[in-house]
Amino acid sequence: MSERSERPTDTAEPFARGNRMDSAMDSAMDSALDSAMDSATEAFVAHRHLLFTVAYEMLGSAADAEDVLQETWLRWAGVDLDSVRDQRAYLVRITTRQALVRLRTLGRRKESYVGPWLPEPLLTAPDVAEDVELAESVSMAMLLVLETLTPTERAVFVLREVFDLDYDEIAGAVDKSPAAVRQIAHRARAHVAARRPRGVASPAEARGALEAFQRAVETGDLQRLLDILAPDVVLLADGGGVKPAALSPVVGAGRVADVLGRIAGTASLRPAQVNGYPALILQLNDKVDTVMAVRIDDGLITGLYAVRNPEKLAHMERETALHR
Repeated sequence: MSERSERPTDTAEPFARGNRMDSAMDSAMDSALDSAMDSATEAFVAHRHLLFTVAYEMLGSAADAEDVLQETWLRWAGVDLDSVRDQRAYLVRITTRQALVRLRTLGRRKESYVGPWLPEPLLTAPDVAEDVELAESVSMAMLLVLETLTPTERAVFVLREVFDLDYDEIAGAVDKSPAAVRQIAHRARAHVAARRPRGVASPAEARGALEAFQRAVETGDLQRLLDILAPDVVLLADGGGVKPAALSPVVGAGRVADVLGRIAGTASLRPAQVNGYPALILQLNDKVDTVMAVRIDDGLITGLYAVRNPEKLAHMERETALHR
């Protein structure tokens, strides 16, 4: 309501008539604003899971992805929707730009991080695993591969390879020409191809390997562990300086089996869908203590990712919806 519409009603008639007209105009403007906000809210909610997935794949952090969504909403709420041709593409562009800003901040934060930094694990619904491409793109193994890209390469790779945006749309999101985006996409694809898992394990293969791994850990069967671990397996543990964890990668089946043997019988393990793939949750006193995801190549576990930092376990209480 405007300041003019709040004048006393006993003003002279010309002023009173003017006030009534102003009040009607204000009401009409308020109604139009409410309608615009309703439309903006409806569009944002419709694409929220997609936007979260874009931000999460770029950042590897659910907490930071949620912050990016808040920033995206604040900017989206001020956009003239009549000037927007493709609301989905426009929202993705805002989200990408905000994620790029946040990604550079994260890079500085990781430089002072205690021990290995791992992506924040998400408890995901079965439909994520059913979308093979989406599941691979959010897997712990792939998110770690994406960490080796520059921020712009990561944005281009995610938007092109995962969400299938055309080069013109991506160019608008990363402030590059379409020709430059094509070159960046080619470079990023080659970089990822050289580092991604050699053969993406099916959910059934991953589940079978994880079940064998779980039995070996629970029973402390060293030979069974060695049978499922690749000779050059790497264990990364993220305690964030809060929980005890190896401060450098543990390499080799023997050394990894020795570390895992120490938890035999000390905690309960339960299977779960984490980032679209089977994983194990280690619980102590009925609380999530560690989330252990795996990378599988040719039927053997080549990577173990143990997230222990309590700040990264907040999304293990409920399923997170991901969409592309």
